[in-house]
Amino acid sequence: MSFLRRPHGRLRSMLRAALAVASLAAAPVASVAGQGTGPPATQPAVPAPTGGSTGDPGPSRTGDPSSPSVPPSTGAPWRIVDPPQSTLVYANDGSLIGEIGRELRTSVPIASLPTYVPAAFVAVEDHRFYQHNGVDVVGVLGAIKDRVIGRRARGASTITQQLVGNMHPDVVDRRDMSLDRKLREQNAAREMERHYSKAQILEAYLNQIPFGHGWFGVDAAARHYFGKSAGELSLAEAATLAALPRSAPYYDPIRHPDRARKRRDLVVRLMADQELITPDAAAEARRQPLVTVAPSTATASYFVDAVRSAATREGVPVDAGGYRVYATLDPSLQEAAVTALAEGAAAVESRPGYAHPTLASHAKGGPDYLQGLVVAMDPMTGNVRALVGGRNYADSPFDRALYALRQPGSAFKPVVYAAAIADSIPANAIVSDTALAIPLDNGSLYRPDDADGQFLGPMTVREALARSRNTVAVQLAMRVGIDSVIDLGHRLGLTTPIAPYPSSAIGASGVRPIEMVAAYGAFATLGTVAPPQFVVRIEDRGGHTVWTAHPAMPATALDSNVAFIVRDMMRDVIERGTATAVRRSLPIQIPAAGKTGTTNDNTDVWFIGFTPDLVAGVWLGFDQPQMIMPGVAGGSLAAPIWAKLAAAADRGREFADWVPPVTLESADLDRATGTAADSTTPPERRYTEYFLPGTLPPALRFEPRSVFEKGPVGAY
Repeated sequence: MSFLRRPHGRLRSMLRAALAVASLAAAPVASVAGQGTGPPATQPAVPAPTGGSTGDPGPSRTGDPSSPSVPPSTGAPWRIVDPPQSTLVYANDGSLIGEIGRELRTSVPIASLPTYVPAAFVAVEDHRFYQHNGVDVVGVLGAIKDRVIGRRARGASTITQQLVGNMHPDVVDRRDMSLDRKLREQNAAREMERHYSKAQILEAYLNQIPFGHGWFGVDAAARHYFGKSAGELSLAEAATLAALPRSAPYYDPIRHPDRARKRRDLVVRLMADQELITPDAAAEARRQPLVTVAPSTATASYFVDAVRSAATREGVPVDAGGYRVYATLDPSLQEAAVTALAEGAAAVESRPGYAHPTLASHAKGGPDYLQGLVVAMDPMTGNVRALVGGRNYADSPFDRALYALRQPGSAFKPVVYAAAIADSIPANAIVSDTALAIPLDNGSLYRPDDADGQFLGPMTVREALARSRNTVAVQLAMRVGIDSVIDLGHRLGLTTPIAPYPSSAIGASGVRPIEMVAAYGAFATLGTVAPPQFVVRIEDRGGHTVWTAHPAMPATALDSNVAFIVRDMMRDVIERGTATAVRRSLPIQIPAAGKTGTTNDNTDVWFIGFTPDLVAGVWLGFDQPQMIMPGVAGGSLAAPIWAKLAAAADRGREFADWVPPVTLESADLDRATGTAADSTTPPERRYTEYFLPGTLPPALRFEPRSVFEKGPVGAY
């Protein structure tokens, strides 16, 4: 063979590699940890087809975009180190809703896996795994031969070598194709085999390698691709995952199902050829359709981020991984919130005359389309049952529910009305909806008005809230003092500054949406406010509880009598006021109350409301404030979304009507006049009004002795 006498540079490198590998052939396979588990060393090896390590001629191993960046020193390259783990986040029903960590991984013992799971990887990646000492000499020589004769070279890296490179990228960078790197990797692999059993190496490999999308290890891959743990994988699913080490992007079963299925079937055939499964099992696996699931965190990404922030504030380093967080999320309600917001916002975008980019058609690179948020809480405990911080987490992970600062508009008015009721202004008091000119400190005049441009004249306080008249709210705030309104807002849990100006009475001061929603909890609970709560408890990897929520006693922000009266007034908002759209989705049997909100130029639209066991809020608007479109309001855009959410939360449940505190006084009134109803009052105008103790007007009091003072009936 004359070419051996004058080898050119490429062949010299190949021969050097061959000689280096050959020098390793005599090394013993024994390890100090024992021979490990798996097929006996005498099991006949099955020749592997060419292309890749074993299999079809797919893409070369050029790395996976989900692979981690090179970390700080991981130690000696032969050592098996504990890889970063995910922190797992569970909903209130125990279902997994998300993961937190630099690498999404949950290590599992190999003994917990069906035998065909590790067997699938051995069959396609390293079928002589149980015969070699970390370096497959036969495979290396075969790869060199392929290069010499010009054939596409088969892969020669063993599972042990792959583990070395994936676990210690700071020492052995597998993107480096030099001979020096390969020799260092081989030396480390042989050393690893001397210190660990085959079972330990295979377990570490299955828990270490990337599977695309930022998912590491076979258990995370099983959850995200198939919606189950690795211990529940079928043979066909295990073979699908075994296809991915070759190239996770190329054989991605979500994006490229045809490629993935072809590679899966190859893995199954190799397993049968190597007598790791029966021919019948192989045939059945190949008949199975390839079915993946949507990423499990798709609907709860904003909530998982909130959990991360809450845990970090409590000093639990969940980003480091390895924790189990048990959270407050209600998965079915979360799904309802996501669906209601998606459908409601899309309905706005489809309205005639809508002139902004839509979610479906916007230019990539920024969330310049209509945004929205939904927050739903248990008013008694503050447990957040659903949270949607935007319409598309991938476009914009900014959580508008927690961090946006938006004007609440008329959604702030219940705070004003509560301050007024507490100041002994009864709900039947007459206030005129009229033009105002209020001097400000800067010498200008503040002239509040309404979107309809009208002033409706005298009306009751109750009617003014139901019809959301701005001038009445401003007058009430000035009568009780804007400082009193601000103080009540802060007692209700609003932490953002509320400007001491008349315009704050109609929601001109920005608020955090989740705080505004939580504030409404005081009306649902008759006076107490529970701060938002995301986490119930946190456990470490050993199952030990490291943090438990110990909710403080809810703070009393309102007198229970005041809270009930304002709640009853807000029922009118839904039944006959600006939010009648709610009843198109929410059955009349479910008691509900709330308030719409619309800011100047229709920039922000809100609805915040509650049922006996739920307080929730919906907002729509643009990140850069601008008019949504002419003629819209919170009642027409946000209220229908809220109604669908509330209906889903309480579907099939029965509720007793809200019962007034026994200390309240009441009287039947005429809705049009605010005076006592009599026999001439039409039924649709007759209603029960409630008064704080001692504030029932004398004219409305029933005095039994007055009947006798007027003499016997029919005396004349």
